[in-house]
Amino acid sequence: MRRQQLPVSAMIKQHLKEYSSIYLFVFVLFLMGVIFGAIIVNSMNLSQKEDLYYYLNRFFGQVAEGKVASAADMFHQSFFHNLKYLGLMWILGISIIGLPVILVMLFIKGMVVGFTVGFLVNQLGLKGFLLSFVTVLPQNILLIPAFIIMCSVAISFSLKIIRQLFVKKSSTLEAPLTLFMRYASVFVFIGVIALLASGFEAYASPFLMKNIVEFVSK
Repeated sequence: MRRQQLPVSAMIKQHLKEYSSIYLFVFVLFLMGVIFGAIIVNSMNLSQKEDLYYYLNRFFGQVAEGKVASAADMFHQSFFHNLKYLGLMWILGISIIGLPVILVMLFIKGMVVGFTVGFLVNQLGLKGFLLSFVTVLPQNILLIPAFIIMCSVAISFSLKIIRQLFVKKSSTLEAPLTLFMRYASVFVFIGVIALLASGFEAYASPFLMKNIVEFVSK
């Protein structure tokens, strides 16, 4: 007897309910990465902080003078960087043995966010918080959920494949092709989110950043 196809919304609810523990674990792992990144800032010596702050000031000067890459170049660079990162996570989910690498990649992503925000706040105080608010937060409002979803779906896909390989055939198991097509559709959806985030980072963030940099430089 053919299984009745559930609506997309019902499938999403069922997926979230079934794998809520995975999403919680992935979110906590990302949060630990953010905290670890912030801790690294505090563990840096004065010389390291001064070197980074020197390059940061040079970047601020370039932004204030408008000497930054064109919006189109920034868009392409940001989009393809995020897409390659997410794509690698997707491929590792198919490989099954790449699960630990996926978790490490997510942790590193959180660490980069935590370090960036932590360093700006550590060096510039409230002005650094405002700067991180317009340079780090906007695109990451979209990117962070995208990475968490991609990581969680990759893990759940691998678990389903393992079940297909080692559990006896059952009517409750889905066909491998169906699983793969659904997994591929998730990556397309995540790609659209990355596209929107890169567009904001390339076309809106530089304008916001320039105004904040002028305020920070005063």
